[in-house]
Amino acid sequence: MKVEIRERRYALLLAAKDSEHVKKVYGGYFNVFVAAFGEEERERWDLYRVVDGEFPEMSDLQDYDGFVVSGSPYDAYGNDHWIIKLCFLLQTLDAMEKKVLGICFGHQVLCRALGGKVGKACTGWDIGLRKVKIVKDLSSFSFLEDLGEIPPALSIIECHQDEVWEVPLGAQVIAFSDKTGVEMFAIGSHVLGIQGHPEYSNDILSNIIDRLLNNNSIERDFAENARFGLLIAEPDRKCWEKICRNFLKGR
Repeated sequence: MKVEIRERRYALLLAAKDSEHVKKVYGGYFNVFVAAFGEEERERWDLYRVVDGEFPEMSDLQDYDGFVVSGSPYDAYGNDHWIIKLCFLLQTLDAMEKKVLGICFGHQVLCRALGGKVGKACTGWDIGLRKVKIVKDLSSFSFLEDLGEIPPALSIIECHQDEVWEVPLGAQVIAFSDKTGVEMFAIGSHVLGIQGHPEYSNDILSNIIDRLLNNNSIERDFAENARFGLLIAEPDRKCWEKICRNFLKGR
């Protein structure tokens, strides 16, 4: 008897508009995320531009195996209509115990929606490569089990000036850094927040640095230091991508 394998379905909740550079080089952020976290066989990814008010229908949520919330130039603690609506959606997904992976802004808004606290980072912008320290006891997180021996620290690309101040009740901090106290947190086996950008390439961050410099959001010396860090070291992208895939696939 032939067993039919069900197609897995995922949704990217895009909280940022595509930059001209990302559209030209990658075809949009949707392609960047699917390349990082998706797998080719028996998988479907849908795009919802939540920043433009595009949300999945409540009646369709049950059809999805997981959701990814992207980064954003907006503040996760803001009260824009779409951010409030996104918080309500994330509360609904949490109640359904649907897999939700939050990246940067997504990490922060997920925290806010589930009862934690977020705000401006006391130490200002964090842009560039950052060593993230992994906590020692990871026995309860199955998505980390097949990584072999977890290194004490992993490098990840960062680009944020906000941070998680306090995780929601029941959340466990998985990683931290010298700059940020909550680099990664999880709730049960269905919620994972990552402050850094496992999906970013050095090229994407370099372009963002140019734009932040051009609109006077950062100083030139700060920008050059961030760019220099990308030249002398590489992020542990393969490891981060595997962590995210394992989480979303329920491994």
